[in-house]
Amino acid sequence: MNSMHAAALVAAMSVMTILTRFLPFIVFRKNTPRYITYLGKVLPPAIIGMLVIYCLKDVSILSKPFGIPELIAAICVVGLQVWKRNSLISILTGTVVYMVMVQMVFG
Repeated sequence: MNSMHAAALVAAMSVMTILTRFLPFIVFRKNTPRYITYLGKVLPPAIIGMLVIYCLKDVSILSKPFGIPELIAAICVVGLQVWKRNSLISILTGTVVYMVMVQMVFG
């Protein structure tokens, strides 16, 4: 694959990504249907919940380290989210805490 082909692929993907982001604003200029507004309110927490379940599904509380790193990281995320109300800070800090726990403390 030459550089022109790669640039064309990146450009096409960028245009399609931008189009999918702006298409709802173009289609629903004045009146947004109620179900779209409803989905906009309920889907983000549902997706976060699914991600939490997916991340914790393989944690074994019956073998060492008994899920302690995951529990500590989750407490950090929840505590920071309640305190700071900033998802980026909460998730990044929780990830760093988990990685430190797994690599240095329980490794």
